Amino acid sequence: MTSPHAPASLPFAKLPPAEQRQRLRDLAIVFLKLGAIAFGGPAAHTALIQDEVVTRRGWLTSEALLDLIGVTNLIPGPNSTELAIHIGYERGGWRGLAIAGVCFILPAALIVWVLAMVYVRYQSVPALGWLMYGIKPVIIAIIVQALGKLGRKAAKDWPTTLAGVAVMVAFFVQIDEILLLVLAGLAVMVIKNRRLPGSFSGLLWLPLPLAQMTASSEALAIAWHQVFWFFLKIGSVLYGGGYVLLAFLQRDLVERSQWLTSQQLLDAIAIGQVTPGPLFTTATFVGYVLAGHRGAIAATVGIFLPGFLLVGLVNPWVPKLRRSPWVSSFLDGVNAASLGLMATVTYTLGRAALVDGLTIALAILSTVLVFRFKINAVWLVLAGGLIGFLSQSF
Repeated sequence: MTSPHAPASLPFAKLPPAEQRQRLRDLAIVFLKLGAIAFGGPAAHTALIQDEVVTRRGWLTSEALLDLIGVTNLIPGPNSTELAIHIGYERGGWRGLAIAGVCFILPAALIVWVLAMVYVRYQSVPALGWLMYGIKPVIIAIIVQALGKLGRKAAKDWPTTLAGVAVMVAFFVQIDEILLLVLAGLAVMVIKNRRLPGSFSGLLWLPLPLAQMTASSEALAIAWHQVFWFFLKIGSVLYGGGYVLLAFLQRDLVERSQWLTSQQLLDAIAIGQVTPGPLFTTATFVGYVLAGHRGAIAATVGIFLPGFLLVGLVNPWVPKLRRSPWVSSFLDGVNAASLGLMATVTYTLGRAALVDGLTIALAILSTVLVFRFKINAVWLVLAGGLIGFLSQSF
């Protein structure tokens, strides 16, 4: 295991074959574990990844992780999954990219797939509320720890600190998240480079506007390839995370094509909330409901495939972009804005998670354990689930 203070920098291609295989095995183990316990949405996933990859294994520095977080916020697709894919590419090239991404997605996709089979047979969702009752307060503590560590790196000077605070304020007045990221990046870039010669032309590509997508409603007998193309289009243009995905599904599958009923969509949302991993695995549930096993596979592959391709294209450019003073300043602003958004999500999650004395006590105890005793997040999540189960049973 590499020291947390000296991240390994030897390129994957220069390693002996035995060490290459070991790196790929380590990636598989870490991201299978994270995929199985990553409850709580992108902010919580980022916190768990930070704890495992930066603090415990030293694969990346906090600064490098922040750069990857900033880049994932500027491309479409599921942010936490793309962060896992970026880390896989950094550690193991294209093979690492595939292994990290698939292993992070696989546990959630399989769980959701099984629950979809149960749902189609019995037309009900298993009662899993007790699990989240105990896990959510623990997740809050884990996110707070990550915010503390990453925040010290992101808020490196007064422009980035001001950008982070401004984004938190702007978020609560309902300004679009992607717009906030871009504006924060541009503001910090201009402030830091206002005395440098040069122009703004050709500095950075910016996200394109979201394309309008429509789903065909020509037939109610839905083939797996129709499911695949629908979710491929979504995965190619969707910014804003899993909750924006649900808006797309409501508009296209319920209102336009009427492939799903509103109740089925609500049940799909419930399944996504009470299972670990990316919320985009809601697509697995929807795909199974629409077209059985082939539909589940088609939807899962379709919605995640663009993320793999985009990360593979963008990742090699991150160090080059960082060497430009203009783009480096832009990424500083995006990083600060990302942490600001993460803080606002933590506040929102906290209001939903801390509902009584037990959950408040559990959050406080978990915070003490992660800050004072450096307890592994995996054990905290498992303990939170057990406490939730016992509290409901007794």
